[in-house]
Amino acid sequence: MLIARTRADLQAALADLPGRALVPTMGALHDGHLALVRAARAQAPVVTSIFVNPTQFGPNEDLARYPRDEPGDLARLRDAGCDLAFLPEVATIYPPDDASRVEVAGPALGWEGARRPGHFSGVATVVTRLFGLVRPRFAWFGEKDWQQLQVVRRMTEDLCLGVEINALPTVRAGDGLALSSRNRYLSAAERALAAALPRTCLAAIDAMRAGKPVPACCADAAASLSGLGFAVDYLALVDPASLREQHDLASPARLIVAARLGPVRLLDNFPV
Repeated sequence: MLIARTRADLQAALADLPGRALVPTMGALHDGHLALVRAARAQAPVVTSIFVNPTQFGPNEDLARYPRDEPGDLARLRDAGCDLAFLPEVATIYPPDDASRVEVAGPALGWEGARRPGHFSGVATVVTRLFGLVRPRFAWFGEKDWQQLQVVRRMTEDLCLGVEINALPTVRAGDGLALSSRNRYLSAAERALAAALPRTCLAAIDAMRAGKPVPACCADAAASLSGLGFAVDYLALVDPASLREQHDLASPARLIVAARLGPVRLLDNFPV
């Protein structure tokens, strides 16, 4: 596996990786990330970026304490068959004379967009710059961050970036909790309780399918999680692409949820 840290090293390494796929990550890799690398590797040579992007963090968010494990990440990428790891410094992505940002609307409005102002502009900007640097034919993202996936899809199409966006279903632990780099900050008791989040969401979906009104199902599920000690930001049924709220099952939908448990903010989503 090749490793590049500068733009010059990246461009030299890319010469031998035609038709490549990009897996953008912020590191602290877990089995969900590695599943993306393996899926991409079955399609094309793989470039995996590891970059904790400062522009998608708000002033009171966890940029400084976001987990980092470069030696472990590189070992995992080698085992997963990654061809090139790109580990840029902040100045490589955002040079000192940097003067441009990507602004997004549509699926970026509401939910995470409302609770984390500027977050999706930061995501869109870093993804666009990684696309420009790596020039991939394909890019792979996980479905766990569903709204982010839709923002990237919309932006890629709107800006005619020419990258095929592929998605992999959420990878989960045995008890159903979606894998996340931040889960390591849960205490043992919090980690055991965290599995109630997917269970509660799946029970709400069952109730919807049984005919219970969607708003009541969402409200009851949020109340149940709150009663267990979760601080629920939102739990809603939305259109999968636009993220507009839905109040019935007349068309395909996605149940999305964000809730804080101890020091960790858990995001998840489920197809309906």
